Amino acid sequence: MTANEQDSMEVDQPEVQDSAKAEPYTPGPDAVDLTLEKDGGVLKEVKQAGTGDETPPLGSTVYVHYTGTLTNGTKFDSSRDRGEKFKFTLGKGNVIKAWDLGVATMKRGELAILYCKSNYAYGENGSPPKIPPNATLVFEVELYDWKLEDLTKTNDGGILRQTLKVGSGYSSPNEEALVEVSLIGRHAGKVFDQRELSFNLGEGLEHNIPEGFEQALLKFKKQERSLIKLIPAYGFGSTGNEQLGIPPNADLEYEVELKSFEKAKESWSMDADEKLEQAKLCKEKGTNHFKAGKYALANKQYSKIVNLLEFEKTLKEEKATEREQLMLAAYLNQAMCCLKLNDFTATRDHCQKALELDSKNEKGLFRLGQALLGIHEPEEAKKHFEAILQSDPNNKAAANQVVICNAKIREQREKDKKLYSSIFNKMAENDRQRALRNKAMEMPEPTQWDNEDSENLSAVELKDHLDSVPCTESEDSEGSDEN
Repeated sequence: MTANEQDSMEVDQPEVQDSAKAEPYTPGPDAVDLTLEKDGGVLKEVKQAGTGDETPPLGSTVYVHYTGTLTNGTKFDSSRDRGEKFKFTLGKGNVIKAWDLGVATMKRGELAILYCKSNYAYGENGSPPKIPPNATLVFEVELYDWKLEDLTKTNDGGILRQTLKVGSGYSSPNEEALVEVSLIGRHAGKVFDQRELSFNLGEGLEHNIPEGFEQALLKFKKQERSLIKLIPAYGFGSTGNEQLGIPPNADLEYEVELKSFEKAKESWSMDADEKLEQAKLCKEKGTNHFKAGKYALANKQYSKIVNLLEFEKTLKEEKATEREQLMLAAYLNQAMCCLKLNDFTATRDHCQKALELDSKNEKGLFRLGQALLGIHEPEEAKKHFEAILQSDPNNKAAANQVVICNAKIREQREKDKKLYSSIFNKMAENDRQRALRNKAMEMPEPTQWDNEDSENLSAVELKDHLDSVPCTESEDSEGSDEN
């Protein structure tokens, strides 16, 4: 179920009593101790059984209604009173310990009582003014649904994580970190990849690892094992992966364990000279990937140059010039990679950045023209090819592109001419029909005619005339367009 469906789902909710105090609760014989230590700190008593066998996995977003009371029955909080379900991420410490323990054992539609001692609730401090220190709390909780944790930057549901084993520590890999993983890849229920490998994040495609897999690892902890679900845009996309037997537009599922990782040095911890040297290495890697036809990988390396040097302004003299040259090359090479990947909008943006540094750069002008042709703007594209010819009249490639632009412009004008001609013809026909209807409606009724004329008009002539008037039933009688 999607989040939108969840938000719009109508449910039957128990009546909430107006009284702020309910009957005191005492755990019954069916209450189950959920604590690992079996210390009675969290007791759960099911009041309404749920459906199915599934329970929400760690890291999932759960949707519940609840009512919280003290042991004497005094109500201190209720989502039902607010008329809005409460959602939280399970197992991340966003709620009291008792809830992370209790809700993780519930099924969809289950209604349960959680009896929570203070060390699993708000502890010795309580939560003034409603919850006193060392208070045991009673929660009636109903679980409606959950959805897996979304790891995408835009929350589009393209990378979902189901945690199978919680990792250790608080640190996660960063971009370019060296990671060691164990993976099992599945498509349509069949295993297509199973191996252990080490690689640097950002270079996964070189090892047949999709982008979404790498993005997910940025959120992993050491020794974490999780199930990752990828939609095609974060997997192998519209091309698939012939080597692994993955068809185009395939959903993928990976069971992944992050065995270890070694973080890469962050750019903020580098001085200016280190950034410059790192940018040179990225350029070399990008060029090697480009020559091998690995345009997406090459583009990532060129992008790293921009990230390293874009805001580095402390370099002087020769090194400052070297920085500018690297930045210009990075933008131009990013544009070339995006052209190869048919991403014309990104190509345009990279070219514009390059031309900010060198407004007459022929490669920048040429690739910008190609990008504009790709997004169907031949007139704008022609301007950039002509700008090249102004400084280099013998540039045959630019001259050929001008010819192509002219052909595209003529083609577009012909299409526009046909389109507008069709529109004008329809408008003219509508005007003609409206004029005929209005003229017909202006004909006087027989009773309005002059008596003398009516005496001279035979019944046959009257019938012939009326038969010639167009039907006006259910027609628009607004003003006439007659001269």
